[in-house]
Amino acid sequence: MLEKTYPYYLANRPQHPNADLEVRDKYSGKVATRVAVPDARAMEKAIAAAVKATAPMRAFKPWARQAVLEHCVARFEQRRDELALALCVEAGKPIKDAAGEVTRLIETFRIAAAEAVRLDGETLNLELAPRLDGYHGFTKRVPIGPVSFITPFNFPLNLVAHKVAPAIAAGCPFVLKPSEKTPIGALIIGQVLAETDLPKGAFSILPVGGKEASPLVEDERFKLLSFTGGQIGWDLKARAGRKKVVLELGGNAACIVDADQGGKLDAIVQRLVFGAFYQSGQSCIGVQRIYAHASLYEALKKKLVSATKKLKAGDPKKKDVFIGPMIDEAAAERLHGWIDEARRAGATLLCGGKREGNMLEATLMEGVPRDAKANRMEAFGPFALLAPFDTFDEAIGLVNDSDYGLQAGIFTDRLEHAMRAWDELEQGGVIVNDIPSFRVDNMPYGGIKLSGFGREGVRYAIDDMSEVRLMVMRRLA
Repeated sequence: MLEKTYPYYLANRPQHPNADLEVRDKYSGKVATRVAVPDARAMEKAIAAAVKATAPMRAFKPWARQAVLEHCVARFEQRRDELALALCVEAGKPIKDAAGEVTRLIETFRIAAAEAVRLDGETLNLELAPRLDGYHGFTKRVPIGPVSFITPFNFPLNLVAHKVAPAIAAGCPFVLKPSEKTPIGALIIGQVLAETDLPKGAFSILPVGGKEASPLVEDERFKLLSFTGGQIGWDLKARAGRKKVVLELGGNAACIVDADQGGKLDAIVQRLVFGAFYQSGQSCIGVQRIYAHASLYEALKKKLVSATKKLKAGDPKKKDVFIGPMIDEAAAERLHGWIDEARRAGATLLCGGKREGNMLEATLMEGVPRDAKANRMEAFGPFALLAPFDTFDEAIGLVNDSDYGLQAGIFTDRLEHAMRAWDELEQGGVIVNDIPSFRVDNMPYGGIKLSGFGREGVRYAIDDMSEVRLMVMRRLA
């Protein structure tokens, strides 16, 4: 069961000044719990505490950072069921998907624990000319300083983990703003961090609104802003000043099914259905655009429609439910409007398309016009479109005909096509023989174009949160 109320965390300590934020069960709509909301004074105290913690965190030894992260791993293991239930309630995430996200939370912290003691430098050969005889260069990585994080509602545990765990491993104090729609997962992480001996001020977790979060973007005391969310990220970047900025801003991921895959359609359909509709399609790398070779298009379409119609929708707490609610009715209404718009423009509805409140049926369409919102923009819901192609050049062009570029998938047995996809697809990552929704938490993850820039993945995030410091030593005769 969830607790009746949750505190926010200021300089490592829980604070209970109020219970003003209602967190609703996304399926029933009922208030599930309440959360304390910080004010502007608390925000300023959190930033000041992070600045004050900069030196103690830098002095906090790698083995000690590793011990903190390992403690988190152990405690998350013990609280698996609680964490999964919190996700199921606050995000409407089907319980199987919620359990999977808890596993990824644990894996991300485990990876960060290993990396915490690998913050190595390098030896540089400076003896490049006679005048440089006796000179040697060395580098080491040092923490960049206080960092700020803003995370969205769709992965309330793992997207928080991808910012928090590397910050601890790198030795950076942080202030985190989780989504007000799904703050509980982050606050449970805060409970666990509060059990450790992190230096005072090493972390604050503040579930504030967007306007109230402005200091996390604009305050020059922060040395890095990491934001995961929508296109508002570009505005945040413009306001961020001199600090580093990492943005992950979504996508409309495409997947190619090549001509040689006719004997594998059942397995491919299983993956495509998962990629398009898991957690009601609310994933930045959910499968939105499916391009199949004309020779197998009709067969693939038939199997996809059949499999999609079999997906059970309903209460996400039930283990056999695959399609749960979208985050709120406004999100479902938006995507439902895009579906209707595509139909009016000539697209064909293959299955789904009905909405009741924040429940939207798993929907497949074909013939969606190139300029339709359902094609050009990020659906972020249980929706995918199908289209055929005749040549591989055409398939590459269809995938690249997008303002986004996060990840793409291709099913093919032709090495030439796999390599061409890697070379020519305008994406941050290309997944061969699986869906673009595939992600492992140590790999470099991020995109180009409107999908943002910078890379997550524990090692890459640590690199962003540290800087190289050089020493040159001269050997005197």
